[in-house]
Amino acid sequence: MTGPPHATPHPPEPAVATASGRVVAVACGVLVLAIFAAYVNSLSGPFVYDDKDSIVENLTLRHLWPLSDVLAPLSGGLTVSGRPVLNLSLALNFAAGGLDVRGYHVTNVLIHALTCLTLFGLVRRTLVLPSLREPFGEAAVPVAFTVAALWALHPLQSETVTYIVQRAESLMGLFYLLTLYGFVRSVDAPAPRRWKALSVGACLLGMATKENMVSAPVLVLLLDRAFVAGSFAEAWRRRRGFYAGLAATWILLIGLLASTGGNRGGSVGIGVDISWGDYVLTQFPALVHYVRLSFWPAPLVFEYGTFWIGSLADVWPQACVVIALIAGTVFALWRKPAVGFLGAWFFAVLAPTSLVPGMTQRIVEHRMYLSLAPLVVLIVAAVYPRVGRLGLAAFWALAAGLGWLTFQRNADYHSEIALWADTVVKRPANAGAHASLGAALAEAGRMAEAVREDEMALRLTPGLLTTRNNLGTALIAVGRVSEAIQLLEESLRQDPNNAQAHLNLGVALDLLKRTPKAMPHYLAAVRIKPDFAEAQNNLGDALSRSGRNAEGIAHLQEALRLKPAFVSAHYNLAAALARAGRLEEAQAQFAAGLQLEPADADAHANWGGVLLATGHPGEAMAQFESALRLQPQSASNRYNYGSVLAAAGRLDEAVQQFEAALRLKPDYVDAHNNLGNALTLLRRETEALPHYEAALRLDPAHASAHNNLGLALARLGRLPEAAAQFAEALRLAPDYREARDNLARAQEQLRASPP
Repeated sequence: MTGPPHATPHPPEPAVATASGRVVAVACGVLVLAIFAAYVNSLSGPFVYDDKDSIVENLTLRHLWPLSDVLAPLSGGLTVSGRPVLNLSLALNFAAGGLDVRGYHVTNVLIHALTCLTLFGLVRRTLVLPSLREPFGEAAVPVAFTVAALWALHPLQSETVTYIVQRAESLMGLFYLLTLYGFVRSVDAPAPRRWKALSVGACLLGMATKENMVSAPVLVLLLDRAFVAGSFAEAWRRRRGFYAGLAATWILLIGLLASTGGNRGGSVGIGVDISWGDYVLTQFPALVHYVRLSFWPAPLVFEYGTFWIGSLADVWPQACVVIALIAGTVFALWRKPAVGFLGAWFFAVLAPTSLVPGMTQRIVEHRMYLSLAPLVVLIVAAVYPRVGRLGLAAFWALAAGLGWLTFQRNADYHSEIALWADTVVKRPANAGAHASLGAALAEAGRMAEAVREDEMALRLTPGLLTTRNNLGTALIAVGRVSEAIQLLEESLRQDPNNAQAHLNLGVALDLLKRTPKAMPHYLAAVRIKPDFAEAQNNLGDALSRSGRNAEGIAHLQEALRLKPAFVSAHYNLAAALARAGRLEEAQAQFAAGLQLEPADADAHANWGGVLLATGHPGEAMAQFESALRLQPQSASNRYNYGSVLAAAGRLDEAVQQFEAALRLKPDYVDAHNNLGNALTLLRRETEALPHYEAALRLDPAHASAHNNLGLALARLGRLPEAAAQFAEALRLAPDYREARDNLARAQEQLRASPP
């Protein structure tokens, strides 16, 4: 693409223009196979980061009809906001396979393959235009194949392809290249209108996919001037109607931007509280970094974090490089339009994200998806005329190596924890990466590690409210509930309308048995965000446990409407229905939850507890047995099974289970207490005493253990000691009726006893 800029267009020689169809087909097949080989290990990677709110929680994907709903994606600065074609593509995936992540990944790889083939076709067809035929025409297929292979297999593309929601970039890239390809095909086609229609149609779809498409009409004009018409005036004279059609697609883009408030929900553009000058300064090192990664793709970083440049003096070397490249592009557009076109391509695609301020992202690797192509074209076009096909063979070997690096990079996407751990290692000062790693660890149940990462994130950036909420959740899970409450209350003082903070504070209060104080926070979370399935779930469960069962059931049903695969909501609804005496419906809800997580031992145990509390001991025992089979090394499962055995009068077996629980967890207070109870019922009071005493050493305020110790002492005839224990139980729990009755009997017996 660096040949003579001016030539009178005429139909190419048939032998050049119509290279063997078999050769072209083989080249396309090899490209597609190579792409799938490079990305085959990415197909099971989970939804990560922005995938969650743009796909998993995106209710507009749940149905394809009416289409108007799908084409009006959620606002609020999500990746899908103002991008109806992107949203439609994701909705088609959902219709085909729900939230099975493999379908989304396969579609992403297919889009990448189609984009690669379009680039191959664009380069091949451009090289046989009269202005480039002499140096490249005979080698159009191998040169185009080389360009497409290097571009498609480069590991810098992995973020766009493997990170599902960045389909925004690859789909826009496909439409961008189709816009150029349609124009090139129209130049010498017998029926050019069809190809021009393809170009305008692709441009329109691209505008509805991502805003970077804005430069496509201008780039078509530059391509026309550089390789076909020879001048802007001639290009406009020949194809003014075509260019008017391309320009008309901007109307759709303007409308879509307006639908997001002109700033994509406050995340980028007009009205964002970021200085344009400060943002642009950050783009000097960003652009230099992109170019470096194009030649040496390491290290690749998923999320670079937010950073600011203090002044131009801090980035003057990078600024000089970028300004020189821009100046060189402008000069080349004047004197060497073919080279200038490639430079303009590079900057045109990057311009929207480099010139329009964004809230969080300064460097993002997926921005180079399409801008990598002109760099590859420039290198291959510069090398081939000098070294011929030997140079192409070296490039093919390089492409294979790049494909292997892409395959290796995909391994980092196998889990959220692996992806964020890799990011933290590479960007240790990135508070967002630490926070995201903490969230991923929390989701995996590794709460102590989550606390560490959240605390690190807050040390780096104290104002991260979402991270405060996440830390509150993690602190609750590790038993530091009081700290969590203090942290969440502080978050709500800063942001009283934070639904997540209200929910987390409600959970913390609930754990301290302060459900009446938790309820207003659950209600606030639902009021602030009615489609917050987790808040609907917790509110419904709290209402049901508080005796307001009908209201609780309604909220739990709403949680499941919002999030049908919500396991916890299924179980909570089962419990609420059981309390209402609707056992058959309750069993169905429990089965639905269990179908989603078949090996969930806690579910069996919790359901057993509900059945036991609602008067179904036989069914409860079966559930506790299932929990124990799934997790035989769980102290709580041993304890639960022992409790139901004791309730059934099978005391010797209960003793064995309590003892097993204590071997697994020697500081298990309730296991000590209940083992003491079982031994007492077996008339083995002397053996029971040490267990009551152990329970009270661990928890001196355990009123039930004081009462039970008193009963064992009374049976052994140690009435003064027994009375003291009953009195202590009553002091700790003044409404403890059994302890009051036991104390009265002990005192009466003491009065009746001879001195």
